[in-house]
Amino acid sequence: MKSFKEYIAYPYGLWMLIFIAIPLLVVICFSFLSNPDFKAGIYTFTLDNYQEFMDPVYLELLYRSFLYAVVATLICFIIAYPLGNLIVSLPGHRQNLMIVLMIIPMWVNFLLRTYAWMVLLSGSGLISQFLGLLGFRDVSLLYTQSAVILGMVYNFFPYMLLPIYTALKKIDPDLLRAATDLGANHFQMFVKIKVPLSLPGIVSGCMMVFMPAVSTFVISNLLGGGKYMLIGNLIEQQFLTLNNWNFGSAISMVLMTIIFLVLGIARLITGKELDTGGQLL
Repeated sequence: MKSFKEYIAYPYGLWMLIFIAIPLLVVICFSFLSNPDFKAGIYTFTLDNYQEFMDPVYLELLYRSFLYAVVATLICFIIAYPLGNLIVSLPGHRQNLMIVLMIIPMWVNFLLRTYAWMVLLSGSGLISQFLGLLGFRDVSLLYTQSAVILGMVYNFFPYMLLPIYTALKKIDPDLLRAATDLGANHFQMFVKIKVPLSLPGIVSGCMMVFMPAVSTFVISNLLGGGKYMLIGNLIEQQFLTLNNWNFGSAISMVLMTIIFLVLGIARLITGKELDTGGQLL
């Protein structure tokens, strides 16, 4: 006899089938088709869509997308790890306050947050005015590579901080006290205790930043002014502008395959399921 938990899982399974499995199957099928006419029953399976993606122009977009995503992920990590250590060292009620303050910006619409940075980075924005006071005239950071990376860091930073904070929070303070009693200094404790024990959170945070960053198109459109096209922009263009669903599906499948490979490598590094920090929410 099936348990109650198995019965209540059926709606979730149906949801995944309708909104994940079936759409994914459609994308896979479209990626192997060439100009299908389903009404007339005409469709041809081909690998031309994947071969077209091997063009150096498209490979350069893929390289740029990965480069920007890696840089944004590294910046998020460099900021998040010391901040996570600082938050963990605070009393309990202050930890909760800091986490809430980090999450609050996520309650604001993604587009509104990005538009706000457009105002700040424009030639007449606060940042440019401040730089002007320092002697830098006519400085506009908008529509630059730095603006695109900054937008990625700002929007995806909480996804790095939460898993790292959760992993650091789980470290038993007695381990650190025991290491101190045995003569370990702060650097040794950091290298031999904190980093190994927080590695699942680090890898999880890196993946949670890298995946949306490598596939984003809104940030590069708004903060890059369309001058720095990424792989996400190419996919959007194929589906919404050129109406070439076949090539767009092939690009999506290539990107998805690469992301799954990166996730597999991350799984090997941690040796267990990635900790997404979901228990904080």
